Amino acid sequence: METMNGYTKICRYDELKEKIGRRFFVDDVEIALFKVEDKIYALSNICPHQKTHLIHEGFIEEGKVTCPVHGWQFELQSGRLAQDRKGLDSFEVKIIDNDIYVKVTEKKLNW
Repeated sequence: METMNGYTKICRYDELKEKIGRRFFVDDVEIALFKVEDKIYALSNICPHQKTHLIHEGFIEEGKVTCPVHGWQFELQSGRLAQDRKGLDSFEVKIIDNDIYVKVTEKKLNW
């Protein structure tokens, strides 16, 4: 994968569909990528509830993604559980020339 200043190229902006998540891997880190109102969000793809790898298939509404397995809701901006401070790891995103780059520093699993 192409890297630049700690950011890894994930995909092209025009490959993402509005409110449809996609799963990507950067080394051993599994990322759920979402495009919502032309903004890109990158979160851990592993739900802390039962460690399911399905956040990318979640339902998007009002700035949150809902885990499709048990309905836990996470803020797209921060990855936090809507009801709590903990939640999913979130990752910095840059868009350069239609390419999406994500900065994955380390796997810290925020639960």
